[in-house]
Amino acid sequence: MKTKKRIAIVGGGPSALFLFKRLIHSGISDFEVDIFERKKVLGAGMPYSQEGANREHITNVSGNETPELVSSVVEWLKEQPNELLKSFDIDITTINDYKVLPRLLFGYYLTAQFDLLLQIASDLKIKTTVRYESEVLDIKYDNENKEVWLYTSQSELKFDDVIICTGHSWPSKWEGKHEGCFDSPYPPSKLELNLNHPVALRGSSLTAIDAIRTLARKNGKFSTDEDGNLNYTLNKESTNFSIVMHSREGLLPALRFHLEDSHLSNDSLLTPEEIQDHKDNNDGFLSLDYIFQKDFKDIFKDKDPDFYPKIKDLKIEEFVDAMMELRIRLDSFQLLKAEYIEAEKSIKRQESIYWKEMLAVLSFAMNHPAKYFSAEDMERLHKVLMPLISIIIAFVPQKSCIDLLALYQAGVLSIVSVGHDSEIEPQEEGIIYKYYDEKNTLHSQSYRTFIDCVGQPHLSFKDFPFASLKADKNVSAARLRFQNNKMGKLALSKGDSSVEVDSQGNYYRTVSGISINDKFQILDHYGAYNENIYIMAVPYIGGFNPDYSGLDFCEATSLHIVKSILGM
Repeated sequence: MKTKKRIAIVGGGPSALFLFKRLIHSGISDFEVDIFERKKVLGAGMPYSQEGANREHITNVSGNETPELVSSVVEWLKEQPNELLKSFDIDITTINDYKVLPRLLFGYYLTAQFDLLLQIASDLKIKTTVRYESEVLDIKYDNENKEVWLYTSQSELKFDDVIICTGHSWPSKWEGKHEGCFDSPYPPSKLELNLNHPVALRGSSLTAIDAIRTLARKNGKFSTDEDGNLNYTLNKESTNFSIVMHSREGLLPALRFHLEDSHLSNDSLLTPEEIQDHKDNNDGFLSLDYIFQKDFKDIFKDKDPDFYPKIKDLKIEEFVDAMMELRIRLDSFQLLKAEYIEAEKSIKRQESIYWKEMLAVLSFAMNHPAKYFSAEDMERLHKVLMPLISIIIAFVPQKSCIDLLALYQAGVLSIVSVGHDSEIEPQEEGIIYKYYDEKNTLHSQSYRTFIDCVGQPHLSFKDFPFASLKADKNVSAARLRFQNNKMGKLALSKGDSSVEVDSQGNYYRTVSGISINDKFQILDHYGAYNENIYIMAVPYIGGFNPDYSGLDFCEATSLHIVKSILGM
């Protein structure tokens, strides 16, 4: 009897959900699946479970923006008991696919979808073993037999193929060592603190908004006046409580709006063949300028001909400067209020704010081939384009925006502009925040409570959790070659420790995470791909995949992996 292929999925969150969906919908059933999940539930992962959300936290994607699963969000909601819906203030008579949900409720939806997929797998006679509360501590590769061994505290198991889907990770830096210092706002239950002093946040992203929503509800109350305006009042024991966001250039993220294409695709995007042809004629590199031209600017010729003349001659740096100029010039909260009105019109009329949508499409489109950027272009991407992209495609939910404006109006929330060289000095209790303002004046402010809210960090090769793969050189640090050796030599001469030169005189820059190929297979120390080990854990592939695109990323990545595993 032919032995079935044994597949292991390490982690049972959203990445595993979409991967499992691809496997059982492949039309192939000659395999078995083991799913290793550290917690007691599948599907929710960190963002949509109590590890990443309280009841006050909401998604930044609506039902129509969620990649297809077994049933839609609205279909699932209509099947839920009234008690559950009422507990989350959901009115089923007004719910539709364009509304966002509380994150915990959305997590229940993802868990339910995983349960449905498990039932489908059972009907198809695809043996699936879910190993709850089973953390994979190490992974070892048997090069001779092409087998992968997984080690947990309970067992040692052998597989043909393994996909690492371990999700978010925040390395411990200050938390537990310095009172009042938090490495992230997760799990949010730890921030349910009664405080009577200012709290410092680093960052103003969705991560910061999560922290704000929890802290605000613990130290005051929101109420709606007779005109429908949301107001905020501090509790008597928290009269000195306030929140100070420290953000580069004092910027707030932009709001959700109506997407013309809710899954960030476009018929005019470059095809894989066009990208390959460009690389073949560009020394193997994908040019950032080329993809900006073809996957962004040129699309406006037909889609938005009024906007195209404004940007057709702009270089990336000039475009970013033009888009940032207004954001930097205006007061951040005034701009937030104006963008709220603009986004409300967009959603009500179901009309996209097209340049913002296409920026999201560009980010998603270049994420997969970004590993072919030169070291110079990747640096340009991170320093020039990604700051704008990260602001525009944050897609802050309208409810969160209203909260922020109410807190600002109450004098509880403020934002401080800090430079790239701001410093955090942890103290026995709290921190000292050092930064320069626009006039180059040094500020040094102490805070008893500090929360790092910069979001999921790109983790380095040394942070990769599976020691045997590192020890046996089955994984390698991600690095990018300089297209211009003079630039690499200059960076090295200035003491850039991330730059090195090989025996042929080629210069490389080490970036975050580990090396992978287009199929998300890990690359060993010699650059050879591993036939049997795949990874879609974003913290460890950020060097080659610079944008985190949530569920859309899970959906797209799972297709590459399943095609490879099943030989489709």
